[in-house]
This record gives sequence, structure tokens and C-alpha cells, in this order.
Amino acid sequence: MTDDGSMAATGGNQLRRRQVIGGVAAATLAAAAVGATKAEAASRIVVCNWGGEGIKAQSAAWGQPFAQHSGVPVEFDGSGPTFGKIRTMVESGNVVWDVCDANLAVAIDLGRKGYLEKIDWTVVDKNKVRPGFWNDWGVSHFVYSFVLAYDKVKFKDKPPRTWADFWNIKDFPGSRALSARTLGSLEAALMADGVPARKEALYPLDEKRALAKIKAIKDNCVYWSSGAESQQLMRQGEVSMALMWHTRATTLRDEKNSHVDFTWNQGLMIPAGWIVPKGNPAGKAVFDFIAFTQTPSTQIELLRLDGSGPANPAASAMIPDDLRDKDPAYGPNAEVQAVADPLWLADNQDRVYNDYVKIISG
Repeated sequence: MTDDGSMAATGGNQLRRRQVIGGVAAATLAAAAVGATKAEAASRIVVCNWGGEGIKAQSAAWGQPFAQHSGVPVEFDGSGPTFGKIRTMVESGNVVWDVCDANLAVAIDLGRKGYLEKIDWTVVDKNKVRPGFWNDWGVSHFVYSFVLAYDKVKFKDKPPRTWADFWNIKDFPGSRALSARTLGSLEAALMADGVPARKEALYPLDEKRALAKIKAIKDNCVYWSSGAESQQLMRQGEVSMALMWHTRATTLRDEKNSHVDFTWNQGLMIPAGWIVPKGNPAGKAVFDFIAFTQTPSTQIELLRLDGSGPANPAASAMIPDDLRDKDPAYGPNAEVQAVADPLWLADNQDRVYNDYVKIISG
């Protein structure tokens, strides 16, 4: 999930940005000082994320500052921490990652099955995340959303604003893009079928209703397997609209001569989370790094670099005005979205995925 576009600032906003970003060094120094003693026991921290601009952004916002002030280098592996890779590492006793960029549903699923270390709450602070954005095995470090992106040139003065529009082939012609995974696609289908964009209305998901809705449009859809692929489909005009990560949509919107825009309306907000594979090489020292990433100023820096929204409410209150249109958790943006339910997803998404694949590949 990446976004390397940045918005221009003037006057007071420019000053505020300098103040916030300039505060990263001071805040990170203070945060590192707390955990430096324990972190020094580790020779390095290895972070696995999903590659692309995410490596550059997380390295700049978290990796390099933590290494500078703790003395422990942070290395990034962008190959993607899939369930299968983590399971194989743990079962073989050959774990090479210390912390992985996943989501809270994955944390519950893998944690219950014994593949993860529990979060050390004596080091990591529950109060630095929103209510419900943590569990025994995972803690949110940023927030992202699935949004409806569209070709603003093609649709001109009548752009799609709802998932019902996305499903309306007659009035909004052209191919569409959905995720090859169920997350986001099922929720969008239900909202297209009239379910309100609220967590309590969407969950537990009526999977049969959602799958039937997807089946009705499947011949007009292509299915992306990576954020980069979703961008390519929109950038090259292969689809007229897409369900995609807001970070990727923001990048497209901010490109020179862009023909892509998106709406926050009926978005699905996801609390991304750190997870720690059982038997990670750095041991307990990894929790010093996780605690470090909770610092508000570093989360704002990540927002600036790749569009990932702060998980720490204190960071949200500090965001400069010129960055608010990138933040899914910012008031007006969040008010029109639903928040995903990690517990339902952990219990059900793998099972539903098999039915989803049958429909989209049939």
C-alpha cells in the first residue's frame, strides 16, 4: 500500500508541516531512549512488509530513526508476510522475520493457531491505538481503506459515488476491478445491495447475499492481486473504476495530468497491525521497535510519505491541514466509511474465500 504523492502547502500549513516533521527527531529520540537498553540485546530487527514504496516510507519514518537512536539496525523484506510463509517458518524453526505488516484479522487467525508471539503490553501501549484496534497478537500501526476509484475524464460531471453506481453497468459503463481476495469485495457488494456503511450493519457479513451480488457483475470485472496491479489497471484505462486501497488511489489522483479520482463515501477502513512470528530472532527486543512506531510524529511522517493513516489518535489530532485529505481516519473521511470487523474476518474469510474464487473464476 503505497502513495508517494505529496500535497503543496502554503503559509501556516507549511510552518505546521515543518514543526510536525521536525518534531520526529525529538520524539523518536525520546521514544528510543525508553527501549534502548532492551533493544541493544538484538543484533538487528527484520521487518517484513508488502514492498514497493512501503519499504521506503517505513524505513524513513521508523527504521532509520529507530536504528539511529537505539543502535539496532532495522532491515526490510518486501516479499510479503503471507500466512503460508509465516506458518512454514514457524513449523520449520527457521524464522527470519521479527515483525510483520499484516492486519488484525490475520493476527487473530495466526495467533489462535500458535504461530505468533503475544504482544508485550508492558512495552507496547494499548492507549496509543483506537479502541478495538488491538488484540492479543496484533496492534495497529496504521490505518488504510478500500475506496471506490474512478476515471474522472470518462464520467465527467456524473462520477460514481456509491457501490450501487459501481454495480450499475448501464449508467456507468466500462470494466471494473475488484480484489482477488474477499476483503473489501464482499463489503462493497453488500453496500451496493443497500446495506448501510456501518460496521454493525455489515457484520456479520451475509456472505450468500454478497456472493450473489458479485456473481451478477463478474463478467464485467477483472481481479487484482496486488496494489501495483490495481494502479496499473486504472492508470492505463483498462477499467473505468476500481475497488482499491486509498493509498494507491491517492497516488494516482496526485500524479501529473491524472485522470483518476476517488471517493471516501462507503469506504472500508482497515486497522493494519504489527504481528510477531513465534520464535522471532530478535526476541523481546522487537517490542521496543513496535512501541517506537506508536510515536505520533512518526506516524504523521508515514502519512506524508505513503498515505497510511495514523493509528494513534494523538497523531490524528496533530495532522497538518494539507495532509487530511489522505487520512482515512480524519473526521469527515471516517464518518462516511465502515470499519472492518477483524474477529468476523478471522473466523470466516478463509472459508468464504473458496466460494469467492469459484464465482470469479467460473
